Amino acid sequence: MKEKRTVKSVEIKIMAFLREARRMPTYSEMVTLLDVRSKSVVNFWVEKLVAAGVLKKDAKGFLHPARRTLSLPLVGEVRAGFPSPAEEELRDTISLDEYLIARPESSFLLEVSGDSMIGEGIKPGDLVIVEKGREPRNGDVIIAQVDGEWTMKYFRKKRGGVVLESANPNYPPIRPQRELTVGGVITAVVRKYHT
Repeated sequence: MKEKRTVKSVEIKIMAFLREARRMPTYSEMVTLLDVRSKSVVNFWVEKLVAAGVLKKDAKGFLHPARRTLSLPLVGEVRAGFPSPAEEELRDTISLDEYLIARPESSFLLEVSGDSMIGEGIKPGDLVIVEKGREPRNGDVIIAQVDGEWTMKYFRKKRGGVVLESANPNYPPIRPQRELTVGGVITAVVRKYHT
């Protein structure tokens, strides 16, 4: 019995091909990939994916992913304390970029060096996602240029102005003397354990 095709099942197959081959499949390859009879059927599914915002066509008509996403299955939760039986059950599918990045048009990545934010769980070598143009709130971790030097610290409003504090007792608070320019607010930290 043939598997019933849906927009989601077609998307999964095309995105799996893209991740493996590092390019979009041709229409001929999609005939085999989707197990359909002709390129006109492929075109039908491509148009559905374009309408759904999964794919887009450039000026020359070439297909591209509308957004660079990696969706992984969310299969449950695990306790970080004492062991408990964990059941693997598909709960949802989560796109990591959509989960981590609320405003992709105003976000960027920085690699962390130094250990001043280690108490916040931000270690050297981590990547931080920074959202620029966002007004920092008291206690946010920010990227800021202070008197000509860039740093990452907690943003604290205190009487007498703004103080930037580290998450490591080895570093004293910073009070801007001449200027403070907020480059963005840290919205997520990414750490890769194995390469």
